[in-house]
Amino acid sequence: MTDFPEGPTTSPGFLLWHATLRWQRAMADALTPLDLTHAQFVILASTWWLNGTDERPNQARLSEFTGSDARMTSEVVRRLIAKGLIDREQDPADSRAKVLHVTEAGRAVAASAIQSVESADTEFFTPATAAAPDALLPLLHALSGR
Repeated sequence: MTDFPEGPTTSPGFLLWHATLRWQRAMADALTPLDLTHAQFVILASTWWLNGTDERPNQARLSEFTGSDARMTSEVVRRLIAKGLIDREQDPADSRAKVLHVTEAGRAVAASAIQSVESADTEFFTPATAAAPDALLPLLHALSGR
């Protein structure tokens, strides 16, 4: 009847669900003092990263880069623009497109947020990396499908 007769605590999916919820709480705790949601952080930090590689992404590129739904990306970008962390301007190469760049205020928030998230990630993942130092990243790459 089930592959897990001992119950859901032996199901990889059930355990991943709980680990994900715990990690999401850690991210929310790290970002709340900066008035950012995790989705806002991902979009802001990704825009900052792409800008740092001399790329001025449009929303479609940002959605593809982050793996986020296009509508969600659009909504989050609007909120980041309202907060003054991202600007949107006409793409000089395509009059129909708008490109994104992080503002000066956005760079300061992104730097603080990245530091907070990396610290929270280190704390969260330490038990897994202590148990198998070289296994976590390859496993996450395999699970992410990237």
